[in-house]
Amino acid sequence: MSYFDRRLGYTETELLHSGYFLHQKAFSILSNRKNSWQKRAIDLLFVFMLSWVAIPVGLITALLIKLESPGPIFFKQRRTGQYNEEFEVVKFRSMRDDAEKDGAKWATKNDARVTRIGKFIRKTRIDELPQLINVVKNEMSMVGPRPEREVFITELEKEIPYYRFRHAVKPGVTGLAQVKYPYGASVEDAVWKHKYDIYYIKHQNWKMEVKILFLTVKTVLFGMGR
Repeated sequence: MSYFDRRLGYTETELLHSGYFLHQKAFSILSNRKNSWQKRAIDLLFVFMLSWVAIPVGLITALLIKLESPGPIFFKQRRTGQYNEEFEVVKFRSMRDDAEKDGAKWATKNDARVTRIGKFIRKTRIDELPQLINVVKNEMSMVGPRPEREVFITELEKEIPYYRFRHAVKPGVTGLAQVKYPYGASVEDAVWKHKYDIYYIKHQNWKMEVKILFLTVKTVLFGMGR
């Protein structure tokens, strides 16, 4: 598996089986205390660095959201995190306040529910800035698999092998899947993102962590977001 990982840059999940998770030494990183405190230190360092930009940008964003459409500035939603525990994720609202009046729906690339300001903050990922609060609360990490809603997880795990294994680590504000795979909102897209998420969980270290964070900045600056 390591050979394929190196060649492909992701983990081919179709080759996985239950015994792999029990005996594969690569996943010993999950119980590595040194890795855990290094990751937490990087999280807090980047939150501190980003706060100098996030606070003024956040204030301007909040004002524009309020001026454009009625409804709250922040969007709060229950997501599934590490060990399948739910938490409340915080984002800047990018859709109309009644976006889910007919029930939960996948967000699409040209979603009609997204406001004009919403399109910009989603493309630049400014809508994710409030999740720095989740990072400080240790509910999320700066880097990790993106947190998903339980209603969609139940649907996705029927199609994707070992989908819940992504919950072995804290969810992230950004992740390897976000910088390696273009925005998508289908089961097929989720399959590919899962391959990158498993690869990240297997090989995560502080160098990869920092690289993903800087690739995220590059993605935002060059308009390669959603």
